[in-house]
Amino acid sequence: MGGAVSNDIIEDTQQSVHLSEIGQIALTVHDLALAKDFYQNILGMQFLFDAGTMAFFQCGTIRLMIGVSEKPFSNEGTILYFRVPDIHGVHSTLKNRGVSSVQEPHLVARMKSHDLWMSFLKDPDGNTLALMSEITRTLSEEQNQ
Repeated sequence: MGGAVSNDIIEDTQQSVHLSEIGQIALTVHDLALAKDFYQNILGMQFLFDAGTMAFFQCGTIRLMIGVSEKPFSNEGTILYFRVPDIHGVHSTLKNRGVSSVQEPHLVARMKSHDLWMSFLKDPDGNTLALMSEITRTLSEEQNQ
């Protein structure tokens, strides 16, 4: 009876699942060499290693994998958000390095103790990258609201 499926019910142990940490994010690119240069030299990410049609970078505690796809793809669904302390300065520096700006830094939300600012850019393959900055308000700014 090799290969026959048993009719026995397999018990699910109902193990609790709580996904709470991202280990790696993948982005698909058209030109690996161009993308590798961009992420390493323009964005300043730490290059880790190459593996065939993929390159890996360290970005904080998350590994970023960029890879070439053999199939046609659209890169319109994923946005990587990078936390930066000075959104205006970083956005300006990246524009000066030739990075395509989609949206200048702008206030998105006023929170209790800080303002959330974002700006949007494109990598050479058209993937959207966002800069985000949580800017703490001073006591006088909080009192004026």
